[in-house]
Amino acid sequence: MQTQPINIGISEQDRQHIAEGLSRLLADTYTLYLKTHNFHWNVTGPMFQTLHLMFEEQYNELALAVDAVAERIRTLGFPAPGTYKEYSQLTSIQEANGVPTAEDMIKELVAGQEAVVRTARSVFPIADEAHDEPTADLLTQRMQIHEKTAWMLRSLLK
Repeated sequence: MQTQPINIGISEQDRQHIAEGLSRLLADTYTLYLKTHNFHWNVTGPMFQTLHLMFEEQYNELALAVDAVAERIRTLGFPAPGTYKEYSQLTSIQEANGVPTAEDMIKELVAGQEAVVRTARSVFPIADEAHDEPTADLLTQRMQIHEKTAWMLRSLLK
């Protein structure tokens, strides 16, 4: 059965390029979600309570972000990646080896938050050129959140 064509003022080729970029953002966001949840479960040390709660807030926010990014990909008319295999091929974030120290967890999460910002920023020109304001708005929101979270995590390292 043929579905009705999408006619939102953005060409199919531009929608595809944007969806490909958003797929990388989705993979980074999901990988960071998984890493943050892992660290929430496994953090130890004198900052346990603070980090345990902070990581929980962060992974809950990332869970909502995953849904927003995936739904934007679907809105543009393309399937959203949803498997570990796809995410591992698309993400720019490295998985943790073993259980890092609390300080190393923070450092890894700063790097992960900044990686998501870079990925979102790389998609922005594609969305901007196609006059895709909803995607640009989503990217701006994601960059603001991840930049602020990276700053908060870095502040713990002083």
